[in-house]
Amino acid sequence: MSRDIQLKERWEAVVEKLSNQFADGDQLDLDAIIYLVGVQELGQPHRSFKKDEKLDLMHIAICRLLEPYGYYEFEYIDEQGWPHYKVKEALPNLKAGEQSVLMKEAIVEYFYTNEYID
Repeated sequence: MSRDIQLKERWEAVVEKLSNQFADGDQLDLDAIIYLVGVQELGQPHRSFKKDEKLDLMHIAICRLLEPYGYYEFEYIDEQGWPHYKVKEALPNLKAGEQSVLMKEAIVEYFYTNEYID
């Protein structure tokens, strides 16, 4: 099976499973899934977040998702329990479509590695 087809199938599996679990079947978009990864990584799923905290959650998710690609490295968890990362390598200049593919690939790998999907 080609890598693109496998990525597409796994992406669809992630979207379907998360949408059913968190959005009553309404299809979640890429940003919503990144947000959910951030909440998962923070480990505080049952609290409400302010707007700026939601942006911070998305930043945490992006750092965590791109860590295996060598772009970020985990540094520490602060006194409020928030993880912090440092930039190891600048992200390449990607077109919007290429950014989307990179993030989808990273999300699929995250959920596959954590055995959320097969």
